[in-house]
Amino acid sequence: MDRAIKVCKRVVSAFSYIWKKKRQLKKVQTDLDLPTHSLITSCDTRSGSTQKMITRFFEQENAIKQVLLLDRKGSSLQPSWQDLNVVEAVNKAVEPIIYFTDALSGENHVNISMMMPVLQLLNDDILAPKPDDVALTIEIKSKILNYLNDKYSDEKSTTRSLLDIASFLDPWFKNKFLYSAEDESTQIKISGELIE
Repeated sequence: MDRAIKVCKRVVSAFSYIWKKKRQLKKVQTDLDLPTHSLITSCDTRSGSTQKMITRFFEQENAIKQVLLLDRKGSSLQPSWQDLNVVEAVNKAVEPIIYFTDALSGENHVNISMMMPVLQLLNDDILAPKPDDVALTIEIKSKILNYLNDKYSDEKSTTRSLLDIASFLDPWFKNKFLYSAEDESTQIKISGELIE
């Protein structure tokens, strides 16, 4: 998986640094009636930039292939079909959770009470295996879910208790996302806090 993403980064870097390739890409984009977007580079410190790079890469895939075929030296940058399949599987697994990442990590409006409802939505719907998912996509989705569930679903942890209380007190969610045993213990904790 890392190799396929590195290949994608190499191709995008070539179009970023070599002005002739960038000019050829714009020309081919207009010939193919594609939007004349430049390619997006990935940055480790920017959240979601790798997924944006992959999405733009697939949007401009035909133009990229034509430009690389025109240049003898650029043919070594041409990604193989295996690389494209791996990158597409990664994109399919990661794309749905980008919106939740942005919503939960916002600077202006951060809401801890959204964490448990989002986790349940990811478990039940967004990251659930779909019939058209390939094996790699299913594996990536399950690893993401396992990581999130291990981190936030331990009933004895103080983090989980805090998340349950925040969701319970939020008028949007109340106790919709708590199981019956958790609901009672959360109500008891809140009652105890109010009495003190």
